[in-house]
Amino acid sequence: MKYQTLSVSIPHRGRAVDGILRIPAAGAPSPAVIFSHGYNGSARDFSPVAEALAERGIASFCLDFCGGSVHAQDTLSTVDMTIKTEMQDLEASLDRLKEYDGIDKNAIFLFGGSQGGLVSALVAAERERDVAGLVLLFPALCIGDNWRERYPSEADIPDETELWGMKLGKNFFLSVRNLDPFALIGRYTKRVLILHGDADDVVPLSYSEKAETIYPDSELIVFHGEGHGFTESGMRDVTDRLLRFVCR
Repeated sequence: MKYQTLSVSIPHRGRAVDGILRIPAAGAPSPAVIFSHGYNGSARDFSPVAEALAERGIASFCLDFCGGSVHAQDTLSTVDMTIKTEMQDLEASLDRLKEYDGIDKNAIFLFGGSQGGLVSALVAAERERDVAGLVLLFPALCIGDNWRERYPSEADIPDETELWGMKLGKNFFLSVRNLDPFALIGRYTKRVLILHGDADDVVPLSYSEKAETIYPDSELIVFHGEGHGFTESGMRDVTDRLLRFVCR
């Protein structure tokens, strides 16, 4: 199916979310999926999946979180990025997609990987009315626990921390200090699909197993041998499952 690929910039809160919109060229309003990348990722990370959806008549928006990466142009420093700013970016993207005539505003889905999975889960809990379904790929529901363990008290938190080639500011750690995603995510009662590998050495599978027990309508698919970042064959399986999930 023919589709358009557009570069989109969404101004909000003194910054702008940039991203790639793929939208069917003609026909009735289509479902859409918003893709949220992980820590230090970019809008390009899920391009193959988004292209496969577009060929099936499903629109998508792959966004670059402001300050969420050193690999993307944006209007916020990485040291000013927090989980809350990423939630705001995703909500601004959701609101913008609802304005497009070619998109069915009642069929917008969220897809998040790793930290983008945590952000997507939190936004879905706050905006259930606007989110038709939620797909989480090895969601980093462990972030709060990880940083509380590393910095047991606020006094331990430095002004800046470098992690995996990207600098984070103190506000990032303060934003997750009291975060318990399991106390929040169950507010989302629509369909949830969780995809996680049993060889993930960054986000333990146990976090997704716990999430499955909290969501009222969820399914956890465990990918044997897959780590934090799926193989090409694993991503083909993810794409197929996402297509079926959206088309249900």
